Amino acid sequence: MVKRVAIIGAGVSGLASIRCCLEEGLEPTCFERSNEVGGLWEFSDHSEEGRASIYKSVFTNSSKEMMCFPDFPYPDDYPNYMHQSKVQEYIKTFAQKKNLLRYIQFETMVTSIKKCPNFLVTGQWEIVSEKDEKQESTIFDAVMICSGHHVYPNLPTDSFPGLDRFQGHFLHSRDYKGPEVYKGKRVLVIGLGNSGCDIAVELSHLVTQVIISTRSGSWVMSRVWDDGYPWDMLYVTRFASFLRNALPSFVSDWLYVKKMNTWFKHENYGLMPLNSTLRKEPVFNDELPSRILCGTVSIKPNVKEFTETSAVFEDGTVFEAIDYVIFATGYGYAYPFLDDSIIKSRNNEVTLFKGIFPPFLEKPTLAVIGLVQSLGATIPTADLQARWVVKVFANSCTLPTTNEMMDDIEEKMGKKLKWFGQSQTLQTDYITYMDELGSFIGAKPNIPWLFLTDPQLALEVYFGPCSPYQFRLMGPGKWDGARNAILTQWDRTLKPTRTRAVREAKRPQPFYNLLKILLFPVLLLAVLLAFY
Repeated sequence: MVKRVAIIGAGVSGLASIRCCLEEGLEPTCFERSNEVGGLWEFSDHSEEGRASIYKSVFTNSSKEMMCFPDFPYPDDYPNYMHQSKVQEYIKTFAQKKNLLRYIQFETMVTSIKKCPNFLVTGQWEIVSEKDEKQESTIFDAVMICSGHHVYPNLPTDSFPGLDRFQGHFLHSRDYKGPEVYKGKRVLVIGLGNSGCDIAVELSHLVTQVIISTRSGSWVMSRVWDDGYPWDMLYVTRFASFLRNALPSFVSDWLYVKKMNTWFKHENYGLMPLNSTLRKEPVFNDELPSRILCGTVSIKPNVKEFTETSAVFEDGTVFEAIDYVIFATGYGYAYPFLDDSIIKSRNNEVTLFKGIFPPFLEKPTLAVIGLVQSLGATIPTADLQARWVVKVFANSCTLPTTNEMMDDIEEKMGKKLKWFGQSQTLQTDYITYMDELGSFIGAKPNIPWLFLTDPQLALEVYFGPCSPYQFRLMGPGKWDGARNAILTQWDRTLKPTRTRAVREAKRPQPFYNLLKILLFPVLLLAVLLAFY
């Protein structure tokens, strides 16, 4: 019987894990190398080895109703998209309110996690931790790794010939903290992800010239979606997910590309992805198209080579007299405290069952929380992952056999490669994944039953935002306030924007949108019949 659980990291995944251990009657001990909770969201004006790092101007890409702990809504006066300082404030409040701080050993680094000699019988692990240059060894019944995947920067210097003789400065985006030191300089940003675009747009107000170099392009979305509502509250719905998965792929792909081009035509801005139908994570930047229109940001293809002072792009053009190159080229995942054989990787594919459990472990007493990426937020995903994991630890849930887990990994990987591409194998479809985890512990909303017993709630659950509250609506760990939170989520969404109330607040009308969607196949059928 698992009793003592070691948790590595006190970010949102670590805090979710502590809380879920307590709910299941387990004894958590969390090791955090810094002196504060929050992980990625705890801003520091300098980057540190082994810790996640963000720049000062970071805002969330998920809205507050979609990225909260499922039983802990943000204050209703918080903005929908929050500055990192607001998120950190919320995380600290959550940790205090849930009485989690007492289980965290701050300024303590885990240096080693090894199987105990009797692992085949006990499933126990030996954890070596270090604090104030003193090491301590402790035996735990299970381990939850919550160290995230924004720690180890991917700096592909070998992919750019001539970089070794470049006389300017180059750095990874994790070392970027603000625009002041770049004032009046000429800057090349390599990478068209969220960080690269944020940094380029911020720099464009101060530098002489900034260029973004992209290998494959990206879709760029606004946080402000149809009729001014937050994008994820309209896009991440059960009904929309059903349509995306049920429609023929050529229809789904066409609708996807059409929707991505609603704001502006990407081909006119040099942003069009090479494979336009891949569901890679879009870039969320409300200012980038405007900056391109104003000429303060330019988009170029991949860098062919560097000279002492310039970059030569694959289209033959040259960016001269570069002062700085910023590599916004993402992160790799690594667990230096763990033997490489435990969490295996091949061709950028993570071989973890449901992105959580190593399938070849003799005892299922180690889990990775928060590694999976999707268009949903990390907080609710980590919460549901942790709820399932602690039940596996407590023998309330059983994992399939190793062969069955590997078959599932192979099947899911094939779908991921088709939908997201080779470089996005950590990505998954949010609602499908959350429902899968929820079904393991009885937390998946029973939509037909809701329509029979509570039609008002059922309509909001199915056609409205798939907000985190849905996964604390029923089953073990359910929250009594979940129903009210779902029915009032639009009130909290609109409150911070209606600081000047003119008329009654307008909420989305999902049935009107449904009618528009249903009219499309009717019109298509009418056109086809007209030709016969």
